[in-house]
Amino acid sequence: MNSATTTRPAPPTRGDTAAPRATARPRMSRARFEERFFGVARRLVIAFLALITLVPFSYMLLLSVKPIDALLLDPGQLWVSAKDFTLATYEEVLRPTAEGGQGFLGMLGNTALVSLGTVALTMLAAIPGAYAVSRLRFFGGRQVSALFLAVYLFPATLLAVPLFVMFARLGLQGSLVGLAIVYIAQTVPVSIYMMKNYFATIPYSIEEAAALDGCSRLQTVRKVVLPLALPSLMATGLYIFMIAWNEFLFALLFLAAAPDKWTVSLGLQLLSNGVEVSKTVLMAGSVVLTVPVVLLFFAAERLLTEGLTSGADKS
Repeated sequence: MNSATTTRPAPPTRGDTAAPRATARPRMSRARFEERFFGVARRLVIAFLALITLVPFSYMLLLSVKPIDALLLDPGQLWVSAKDFTLATYEEVLRPTAEGGQGFLGMLGNTALVSLGTVALTMLAAIPGAYAVSRLRFFGGRQVSALFLAVYLFPATLLAVPLFVMFARLGLQGSLVGLAIVYIAQTVPVSIYMMKNYFATIPYSIEEAAALDGCSRLQTVRKVVLPLALPSLMATGLYIFMIAWNEFLFALLFLAAAPDKWTVSLGLQLLSNGVEVSKTVLMAGSVVLTVPVVLLFFAAERLLTEGLTSGADKS
């Protein structure tokens, strides 16, 4: 008699499990988290800066094309209707004072002359200084470089009175040329500090090759270094131009007694203190002062950014 054999079921293999195991969610790495966090933070900061910059300018532009009676009826209105739109405020601002206007057109010419003269004089003084600090080796070179930046950090009020007394004795008070020379005390230190970092990034081997070709030091600077440093020169010149265009304190001290040579900043201050001048005309004057520099900045934005950031890693 055959005994019945019992068969045992085979143990389940790993792949035959009925309930699948839950897969663990991959944890976000620290680098990935920082990338996302700073990406969002960067957008928020840009949006905030754009908001606090564009909203006041937009409101100023809105008031400049609105008549004063419409402004008094509804000061908080954030738009201007087609029937209220007017350019009479700009006509009054730009019209000469002899014709009953504010004479801003002549002030714009004075400001442009002073600003361009300041750029030219500053570059003539700052280029040799920046090259000497970045290339030549002399005792106390690093201390001199830091001293230029320290001079720029001095408050303008400390320099105003001594410069005023000195230029008054020289007979340059009330002169646009004298005002441009005064601005050099503010612009040369920061210009040297900006350009020396760029000059330091230019390979010295290029100058050595120019010397082997028979170029003197001056010819090397003029034919080799300055063409390579053109982005930094353009950025520095634009920065100097904006400083001279918006400056008020020295213009007030040196040109207060010569109304025909006033700059736009002085004219705008006169409008803000005038009781008979409407706020719409004041806003039109503010737009006239702001728009040229804004347009110039956007036209040279790429050169300005490249010139300010170049040389930062080799300063």
